[in-house]
Amino acid sequence: MVDLTQTARCLDDALGWLARAVGARVTTAARLLDAMSERSRLRWRPTLVAALDDVDAGCHSLLELRFRHDVEQAHGLPRGDRQVPTNRMGRKTIDDVHYDDYHTTAELDGRAAHPDHLRWRDMRRDNAEVVSGRRPLRYGLGDIGQYPCHAAAQLARVLQLGGWPGTPRPCSRADCVMA
Repeated sequence: MVDLTQTARCLDDALGWLARAVGARVTTAARLLDAMSERSRLRWRPTLVAALDDVDAGCHSLLELRFRHDVEQAHGLPRGDRQVPTNRMGRKTIDDVHYDDYHTTAELDGRAAHPDHLRWRDMRRDNAEVVSGRRPLRYGLGDIGQYPCHAAAQLARVLQLGGWPGTPRPCSRADCVMA
C-alpha cells in the first residue's frame, strides 16, 4: 500500500489509497505507519503520516479526509464519530459522521458507495432521520472540494440547533464565509 502512495500522480490519490485500504480492512493505520517508518525516502511523508490518525479514526475515503480537515478542523467544529453503525427502518446502516450529542449526521457521498441507482435509498434514509428527530446533512466531493466553508457554515448552524454551544471560526481561505 505504501508503494501505491508513491506511484500516485498527486497527494490526493496517495491519501485515497491509505483511506481505502484501511476502510476495506486490507491493512491498519498502525501497519502503514510501521511500513512508512522503514522507508528512508517517502514522498509527502508528513502529510501521509498525519492523515493516518484520521484514517484510523474512520475516514475511509478522500472525501471523508477532506471533510475532517477542511470542514471540521479548519473551522473549529466538533469532531464527529466516524463509521457509526445504526439501525434504521429495520436495516443496519453506517453513519459516515455522527454527532450524537447534537442529533446530527453528515453523509459523505462518494460515487463508489452511493451510485445513482441507490439515490432513492439515501433519500428515504434522510427522511427517516428527520422523522426520528435527527438532522441529516449530505455532501459530495464537489461540495467539500469547492465549498468547504459553506458546508462548515451549514454544519455549524445545524449543530447549534442541536445544542452545540460553540462558535465556528474562519479558516485560512481568503474567501471563507465565516470571516
